[in-house]
Amino acid sequence: MSQPRPILSEFDIIFAGGGTTACVAAGRLAACDPSLKILILEAGEHTLDQAAHIQPYQYFTHQAPTSTTLTANVGNPNPRLNGRAPIVQSGHCVGGGSSVNFMIYTRAPASDFDDWGTDGWESENLIPLMKKLETYEVQPDGPTHGDNGPIKVSHGGCTTGIWEEFVHVGTTYHKRPYADDTEDLETCNAYSPWAKYIDGTTGRRSDVAHHYIYNQAHNPNLQLWVGKLVKRIIFEDKRAVGVEFTCDPVSCPDADQSSNIVRALKFVVVSAGAFGSPAILERSGIGAERVLKQCGIEQLVDLPGVGENYQDHIGCFVPYFAADGAVTLDPLWRGEESVVQESLAQWKSNGKSLIAQNGCDAKIKWRPDEDELRAMGPAFQTPWKEFFQDRPDKAVAIFGLCAGYIPLSSALPLRNYMSAGYFTLYPRSVGSVHIKLGENGKEVLDFTTGFLDDPSDIVPLNFAYKKMRELLRRMPSYRGEVPAGHPCFSDGSAAVCSETSGPVDLNAPDIIYTAEDDEAIDRFHRDNIPTAAHSLGTCAMKPELEKGVVDARLNVYGVAGLKVADMSIAPRNVGTNTHSTALLIGEKAALIIAEDLGMNCGPHANEKVNSSPCL
Repeated sequence: MSQPRPILSEFDIIFAGGGTTACVAAGRLAACDPSLKILILEAGEHTLDQAAHIQPYQYFTHQAPTSTTLTANVGNPNPRLNGRAPIVQSGHCVGGGSSVNFMIYTRAPASDFDDWGTDGWESENLIPLMKKLETYEVQPDGPTHGDNGPIKVSHGGCTTGIWEEFVHVGTTYHKRPYADDTEDLETCNAYSPWAKYIDGTTGRRSDVAHHYIYNQAHNPNLQLWVGKLVKRIIFEDKRAVGVEFTCDPVSCPDADQSSNIVRALKFVVVSAGAFGSPAILERSGIGAERVLKQCGIEQLVDLPGVGENYQDHIGCFVPYFAADGAVTLDPLWRGEESVVQESLAQWKSNGKSLIAQNGCDAKIKWRPDEDELRAMGPAFQTPWKEFFQDRPDKAVAIFGLCAGYIPLSSALPLRNYMSAGYFTLYPRSVGSVHIKLGENGKEVLDFTTGFLDDPSDIVPLNFAYKKMRELLRRMPSYRGEVPAGHPCFSDGSAAVCSETSGPVDLNAPDIIYTAEDDEAIDRFHRDNIPTAAHSLGTCAMKPELEKGVVDARLNVYGVAGLKVADMSIAPRNVGTNTHSTALLIGEKAALIIAEDLGMNCGPHANEKVNSSPCL
């Protein structure tokens, strides 16, 4: 499907971006009406049957500094991060985040979509689409899960075992219940297994590229051009009629960088994510006057909401030593040849080895109890009372366990590790993403993350570090902390990190932290806390007077024939790893576009997108 046959200069629909949402929407529309001429322009490269994309354990390779499958979006230095310039990554390949993410399966509570307050996007209208997109291979399933969709959800090729220790400690020491399914759009604050976007039969990553696009290579009207960076939208009388693009300098460093234009007869759909979509709109003259004027761009439509409302999740994975007998992904991640070859042979045979794993097997969508709220102090009381207290389906954070040390380092001893993960779900801080001219006169990103701008946002992170440490030090596989990945506590502190011979008793007293220790934890987070790469909101689906960019049918205000469909349209944050929401927006976008074209592409239509053989 690369640089296709025949090469067309005119299409019915052009998708500017080939990430998760674009692949879902384009794939559904092509399956619904194969005569539709659809073009996807993706800046990154192909992912078809490439080991780094289809073998789940290899997800960590995309985090490497030399990787071209992710774009590192560098934020402005932030005083709340002790002057650090945070980096937020976004997908740069066919399938976007679906092809490179951690494959973690979580879904937002239904009330998140109701809270958007957008006609047609209420949960009752979206649940049929949630079911349509997935095949939920985890038992028992439930009324909100699908059983015949393109995206497979399973526990992976095998489990690591230490997740059971985590759940046992959580349900005893932490005194939370166990639940088989905390992704039923309602249940939280219970320990549960952690499902994954992995095909339980083949052991392959279950991504949108293979299950919505590559499996329709027989359709010459669905074309995918890789290495193509969209610069701007072409308008005639404020109607989008095409796009201007060039070769992407990262994917095609030696290619001619001159611009090309391809025309769209019906719609242009901007689907370049929370960073790319506002940039395309601003380069096209849609945005705030001050931003466009500074870049020498003539304003077409005054939409000051473009690039505003940036939101994300933040958190981290903190490393611990694990017992020699623990099953972890460390040997695979280190590339130990005998382990890799044995695991690959089994994976190719039946899809059941650790190749089909991400290491994340257990979690809790956590809400604090009264004792924990008191321990968190007064700074969190306002967000708790205003947002969480009367919404029992909304979690403050996700706590999870990973069987291995995710920030892999060659300096580490050849040991087994486990990581405590925690990420907050509804931070109050908000940032922005715009284009600007750099000192050399070339376009650069003007990105303000807003991380920790609201003083309450760091409170659950500081608490989560302490709580997760107590959970892990009670697990039988615990062998101490990896000091380099923890706060630097003063000598003589009860919190000093070190290796140990085994766990403490379940009923052992908690570590007592001094004010100086608390300062060390706070500083650790400000110095190190990374993004969850769950960027959203920069082309918000809100009323124009509220700095909205698109309406409920994804139309950009003030122009015709132009839609935005990706996580940038989310008006408010969602309490989940956002891949599930990106998939959902893709399904909804396909439905909206089909309706605009007079086609029937409803929740139960065109299931054949799942039946075509995958190349």
